[in-house]
Amino acid sequence: MKTVARQKKTLQGVSGAIIAMLVVLSPVLGWAGSNKIDSDLDTTKSTRTDVIVLYKDGPSDLHVTKAKGRGATIRQHLQLVKGTAMSLAGNQIQNLLSDDPNITYVAPDRPVHPTGEAFTPNFVAVNADMAQSAGYDGSTVYVDVLDSGIDVNHPDLASRVVYSQDFTGEGTTDDLYGHGTHVAGIIAGNAAKSTCWNCTVQYMGIAPDVQLVNLRVLDHNGAGKDSNVIAAIQTAISWQQQHPNDRHIINLSLGRGVYTSYKQDPLDQAVETAWKAGIVVVVAAGNYGRDNSVGEHGYGTITAPGNDPYVITVGAMNTLGTMSRADDVPTSYSSKGPTMIDHVVKPDLVAPGNLIVSTLGANATLDTLYPSTQVPKSQYISNGGSSPSPYYMTLSGTSMAAPVVSGAAAMLWQQHPNLTPDQIKARLMKTAYKNLVQYSTATDPSTGITYSEQADIFTVGAGYLDINAALQNSDLAPTTVGAAMSPTVTYSTNYRGVTTVSLVSGSSVVWGTSVVWGTSVVWGTQALVNGSSVVWGTSVVWGTSTTEGFSVVWGTTTSPLSVVWGTATDNSEATSVLTKGDN
Repeated sequence: MKTVARQKKTLQGVSGAIIAMLVVLSPVLGWAGSNKIDSDLDTTKSTRTDVIVLYKDGPSDLHVTKAKGRGATIRQHLQLVKGTAMSLAGNQIQNLLSDDPNITYVAPDRPVHPTGEAFTPNFVAVNADMAQSAGYDGSTVYVDVLDSGIDVNHPDLASRVVYSQDFTGEGTTDDLYGHGTHVAGIIAGNAAKSTCWNCTVQYMGIAPDVQLVNLRVLDHNGAGKDSNVIAAIQTAISWQQQHPNDRHIINLSLGRGVYTSYKQDPLDQAVETAWKAGIVVVVAAGNYGRDNSVGEHGYGTITAPGNDPYVITVGAMNTLGTMSRADDVPTSYSSKGPTMIDHVVKPDLVAPGNLIVSTLGANATLDTLYPSTQVPKSQYISNGGSSPSPYYMTLSGTSMAAPVVSGAAAMLWQQHPNLTPDQIKARLMKTAYKNLVQYSTATDPSTGITYSEQADIFTVGAGYLDINAALQNSDLAPTTVGAAMSPTVTYSTNYRGVTTVSLVSGSSVVWGTSVVWGTSVVWGTQALVNGSSVVWGTSVVWGTSTTEGFSVVWGTTTSPLSVVWGTATDNSEATSVLTKGDN
């Protein structure tokens, strides 16, 4: 039992569990007796639970001694967030706070999961082919893949995985689940096994010459914990500090629910620290866009750490199997903003993520459980026959869209090594394609349910990634760290159907109306009305007919998160999205 009763719900048509943007979510419904204790922690039970304890200064040996004095077992130190992962009885948490006033927050060590997997030759939609033809392949840049591991023996990836480390405790860096290998192929696959005399399609990654760093944070089932991810980010930062001339991008095709403000969430604080250390962080938005349990139509479902305003958060587009981007539409499962609690404008942009073909990890769980994801040889080899390929599989999800952007960022850094992470984010957003199909529908073939989409700011952000346009652009955002923080939104009590964009968010100067990065340029006219008003429409979730949905996302109810982030775990729906895609 939690300290407050929860309302369970079923996520509709979404694959998720931080399981690789599969996300297992639990709500936060109030404080457990202290504003330093996360509301998901039960402080009345003697049952031990895994927690992350954050300190103002530390952790030091004195802090460890005090924790052990309350029966805690220290699991690992997380210096990156001034924290320690430990196991502790719930009824000792309040006593630990009394012992040690240096503690700032105690949070559950929450599970994280993947956001989907997939890849296709339709990266022409984001002009990746033009960028590669111009000689950009990501060489000299490192992409740190924090996922379920990478199959280093896959011919399309061999020799470019320069470092591997396991953070799951399973004692292997192999990809036992299959998600990480697929993500790595989207970033850096060189099409070695689809380049032959009778090959009709090449499954080339976005930046096929980047160096891959394999930081395994998800286990053989695609599941992990916050502490795994934080420890891996800490390793990435240490590498960056030891090799300051290297350029690193962290790809996080995983996530979990939002339970507290990004300002105190340990996972968010870890990605912020990486960003401030000069690392570009790209995060999948989540696969909860179909959720309509309280009439919110998928809004307010961005997962952590994609809710952090520093990072680049990526939603998924459906290319509809064509080479032109003119008919591309947002996928129905791609999570939408604004973020819960902080109301940050997310996602920042969108990229292809539906029915993507990429590298297959040998003997991995996904391949074993879902053999239909394997690509038939005939799909890319003339007269290849119907037998499944041992090298490629098809998956869908925002997990697949995020690595497309990571590859694009690698190309930008190859072109201009002196760009800051904020400058890369701002340029990708400003040059994103704006002329999207405004209204669309998608029908799930397994359920027959039809979902409606509109290309507003909380669905597509600044628009559709255009790699060639970004490489052709020379505009420079300020070098200030945080200059491109995603802005926040507010709503008018007089007009419940309209929100206004806060153009300057904290130290952010990129989105101001008086500079070249003004809203009409960055987000285009379709996402915004009259320069600063978000398009909600009168019949959509925020319209005048809205009831529960509006209150849930904008936090006007007493327990807004209990409905959106239910306690039920439904990995089957997440897997459905990953394997079947959006049709």
